[in-house]
Amino acid sequence: MGRPSTFTQYKTLLAKDIRQEFRTREMLTSMGIYALLVIIVYGAALALTANGIDVMKMGGGLLWVLIVFTSLLGLGRSFAHEKEQGCMEGILLVPLDRSVVFLAKATANILFMLAVEVIAVPLFYFFFMSGEPVAPTFLAIVAPLVVGTVGMAGIGTMLSTITMNTRSRDVMLAVLFIPLIYPLLYACVTATTAAIAGTEFWMDFFVMPLVLACGYDVVMLLVCWVLYDFVVGA
Repeated sequence: MGRPSTFTQYKTLLAKDIRQEFRTREMLTSMGIYALLVIIVYGAALALTANGIDVMKMGGGLLWVLIVFTSLLGLGRSFAHEKEQGCMEGILLVPLDRSVVFLAKATANILFMLAVEVIAVPLFYFFFMSGEPVAPTFLAIVAPLVVGTVGMAGIGTMLSTITMNTRSRDVMLAVLFIPLIYPLLYACVTATTAAIAGTEFWMDFFVMPLVLACGYDVVMLLVCWVLYDFVVGA
């Protein structure tokens, strides 16, 4: 038998991660519960000040805080099984391109993060914005959510690999993750807030930040893909 193609290796690794998650449901369950708890904390924190703030203008920032910290919890667990059960050593013994491991794991993380967002975003809207008039541009928040999720999953997968063997890997992941995604986070918060509030400066506050976020994704994902062979073999 010849060596499987790169795409076949990618599909095999991605299917492994998806089957493993649907068998244990550890990442999806923990991320979903954490997202619900953050929404409850938001409710307690904003309960006495709801009449004095404009939730529609703060909605983008609050929503992305929810997504970032929920994603951190999932990304910190993305290599848990490979580390605890020694699977990573077995994968590295297979004659395959190491960047395929990155692409498969990043794709799995994107799918899991989007699955949680499908539940968390409607809950956030129901609890905090359902009583406000909806702007006609509201559904445009899908674009920054997808772009931001792709970037965070790629960077988070790289950093999760780097911190996998450290003693305080969850703390190190957060310390490295937040500064690196700050440009992406700022652009996505701006675009999301513009979509929610329906700002008249559509080009300045939605289109341009979204273009910058897409450019950031492309550059950072290429860097992670190129450097992953070195990182995982170090």
